[in-house]
Amino acid sequence: MNDTTRCEMPDANPPGEEITALLRRAKTIAIVGLSDKPDRDSHRVAAYLQARGYRIIPVNPVKAEILGEKCYPDLRSIPEAIDIVDIFRAVEAIPGIVDEAIAVRAGAVWMQLGLAHRESAERARAAGIAVVQSKCIKIEHARVFGAAAP
Repeated sequence: MNDTTRCEMPDANPPGEEITALLRRAKTIAIVGLSDKPDRDSHRVAAYLQARGYRIIPVNPVKAEILGEKCYPDLRSIPEAIDIVDIFRAVEAIPGIVDEAIAVRAGAVWMQLGLAHRESAERARAAGIAVVQSKCIKIEHARVFGAAAP
């Protein structure tokens, strides 16, 4: 794909049972592009996941704290293991974020609904990282566990 501002269609996603296993295993989710504005999708998704017991790590270089959690400027600055990197950034930012996810040995890269990047997904998979593209982690969690699940 020559135009890096357009999103591709996902080349593949794990089957439903693998997504379920990923959500069951995960404890820590770094949300890249998390907004402090409650009306933004990233904020609603993070609040939902936090309310269901996940440790949320905001990745936002211009904020100090979001949802009561310290913000980090990038994935490399996070001092703990990351189970899932959830991406809420423009498609052109995905390659750099995936490179960071590989460098920090994240367990999975999750590109939110409407986001996919085939080359980055292939690099992540080659590094042993699970990849989910163009799916909302909140929608998938609610589908698997029910929206009211703690």
